[in-house]
Amino acid sequence: MAISRVRGLMLALCSGVSVIHASSASAQTTGGTASPAPGTTDNATEAQLPAVVVAEPNAKAATKKVKTARRAKTPPSHANARPSAPSQEPSVGGAQSAENPLVFQNNAFNAARNEIFTQIGTNQYSFGEDALRALPQGTETPVSKALLQAPGVSQDSAASGQLHVRNDHANVQYRINGILLPDGVSGFSDVLETSFISNLSLVTGALPAQYGLHTTGLVDITTRAGAQEPGGTIGFYGGSRGTFTPSLEYGGSTGAVDYFFTGRYLMNDEGIENPTSSRDAIHDHTDQEKGFGYVSAVLDDSTRLSWISGVSVQNFQIPNTPGLPTDTPFAGNGGLPNYFNSALLNENQFEQNYYDVIALQKKIENGDYQIAYFSRYSDLHFKPDDTGDLFFNGIASDVQRRSFLNGVQADGSYRLNAYNTLRAGFTVSAEQTKAISNSSVIADDGSVENGLLDETSKLGWLIGIYAQDEIRLTDKLTLNAGLRFDQMYEYVDANQWSPRVSLEYRPFQGTTLHAGYARYFTPPPQVASGPTNIALFDGTVAASSCPAGGCGLVQPERSHYFDAGITQTIFPGLEVGVDAYYKLAHDLLDDGQFGAALVLNAFNYEKAVNKGIEITTKYNWGNFSAYGNVAIGQQKGKNIISNQFLIDPDDLAFIADHYIFTDHSQTITASAGFSYLWDGTRLSIDMIYGSGLRTDTDDVPNGASVPAYTQVNLGISHEFANLFGRPTTVRFDVVNLFDEVYTIRDGEGIGVFAPQYGPRRGYFVGVSQKF
Repeated sequence: MAISRVRGLMLALCSGVSVIHASSASAQTTGGTASPAPGTTDNATEAQLPAVVVAEPNAKAATKKVKTARRAKTPPSHANARPSAPSQEPSVGGAQSAENPLVFQNNAFNAARNEIFTQIGTNQYSFGEDALRALPQGTETPVSKALLQAPGVSQDSAASGQLHVRNDHANVQYRINGILLPDGVSGFSDVLETSFISNLSLVTGALPAQYGLHTTGLVDITTRAGAQEPGGTIGFYGGSRGTFTPSLEYGGSTGAVDYFFTGRYLMNDEGIENPTSSRDAIHDHTDQEKGFGYVSAVLDDSTRLSWISGVSVQNFQIPNTPGLPTDTPFAGNGGLPNYFNSALLNENQFEQNYYDVIALQKKIENGDYQIAYFSRYSDLHFKPDDTGDLFFNGIASDVQRRSFLNGVQADGSYRLNAYNTLRAGFTVSAEQTKAISNSSVIADDGSVENGLLDETSKLGWLIGIYAQDEIRLTDKLTLNAGLRFDQMYEYVDANQWSPRVSLEYRPFQGTTLHAGYARYFTPPPQVASGPTNIALFDGTVAASSCPAGGCGLVQPERSHYFDAGITQTIFPGLEVGVDAYYKLAHDLLDDGQFGAALVLNAFNYEKAVNKGIEITTKYNWGNFSAYGNVAIGQQKGKNIISNQFLIDPDDLAFIADHYIFTDHSQTITASAGFSYLWDGTRLSIDMIYGSGLRTDTDDVPNGASVPAYTQVNLGISHEFANLFGRPTTVRFDVVNLFDEVYTIRDGEGIGVFAPQYGPRRGYFVGVSQKF
């Protein structure tokens, strides 16, 4: 049975909702935080620099520091923020957890790991556990939907990558406990589970040299731990469009070993966005199983060994659009029927993703390091409707993409003195990819040609190395400077030296300014950038051509990135931030869906400009929290120089001489929300606004945008503290409260294959029981 593939069933809804803390409970934005000098805490940067003191952290210090490690770092500007009221949620095993010495040891290791990875001079927008639970759907919210509440994150269809950060396409990296999680091959899906997350941060700006590859945004995830939250939760959640999802989570500790596991099964009848405005999609059922496990063992006072494992197995039906025109030029040719009902198309896609990480963390005198081995297997298989796809598209392609990757990552920090913290590390990974397309296609004479096989396979390597120095110039000003080198051996061999520099200035309490420059080098996804044998389709309706000089191979993107901003505490609890960025790119990477299979193919714009500004606000007071974000930006590119056969020849000729908006560029993106907890009952509302992604005009590709939209979501939950001897939580959620019918994509634009609409109004209920 499908559920048996999951390693456990996980929490459907958070039981009991804790009070939001000013530093992490609602989504928050902060500037990057400089590493404190030895013997100081983050809140002490206003003081004079102390002498160097090297000592093992005691239990009290470790407990104080873990909140920085498990939540996002909070700069000194928050020091005077009004503290939240005591939580009304009973702690599961709280007293036991507080007395568990393993909690103190893990806190100390988490704080040490936090010293390895700096985010100084960047923007951080964070969701703690309480903030995730306070979302209208709680931890039922997919990670991609939670990130839409962060500034500059715009919504897209599942087929186009689900979201974009600062109008870039697919240039976001994910890390779990500091370890890079490599890309898979999926065109859609959420591999990660929200309920295993202790803290979720989106980091943008001029990233330090230790962050390579995808650099528009860093999704930094800290996992939950069993020793901190012992016990389990079983939950059930469901509602509109056939949604049903049981889940289970369990964590605890034994001796020096800490463990936490989650599992979930999900089925519904809208696995992918509806291609029509109707309330219910046709042929859109999905079954999904996900599991996550985390185990760590403290080997001695200075050594911790951790294991992270995750699995995601998903089946999707591709939704249909009824009433597609039947007067195609292929009707009746090649033995095809004269009529085919488009509502009866039967296309399906299967995806599976597995990842494992083993990490060894070591504390040494004046320093810390972590070395990790990571492995990821990803597989995607699209099965066409052989007759229907020929009838409507002239081609039916069975598409498979596979990727198996192994790598090693090492990072370390060393406190040279009270003024300098040195960091260095490397990453090496090898990836074996295979892309297979087996097609049937209508020939020019009306016959059907079968078995047109196009297969590419490649073993590729990525190597990165960096060194950087964080220098405390004064007690208010910190400089971080570094140099990174990246080498790729894939379908194209290339490398680059990338300098990075950033400044962070705190002139007085409550004010943080930052500015930075970064040179970026972004390799293309190997599985999406292999060459295609276009000659295979000569003499068929799927024939395409290259320009006179031939079709170029997909190149790595190279860019100059500038970022500057300020965050200001207006009064305790209220913080406002403004950040501006400007990116000059050469060989800008983009992806598109160029056929019925929901897979992405890469191409490059020779030149591109990306610029924008973000304004963020957040307010926390006791049991009430609120936030609002607005981003204004645009991305334009010129002259497509790789995989040109994918692009319509007329569009290709126009783009060669004109800057156009990229298809995922959205001028205005906004989000807002609030949450209030009263006597165990939480009311939460959030919203997203988009001015619309791009679509074609008669004369200009991507020359217009689809209509603007606003989606509002509502959630109400209540915790019964002792209904069955342990806390029980029930909840009621409404997605798209006002049932606004809006278009994410209209089927037009570069690399856009079909329309997708936002979700119609849906009602959902859930119950979770702790044990």
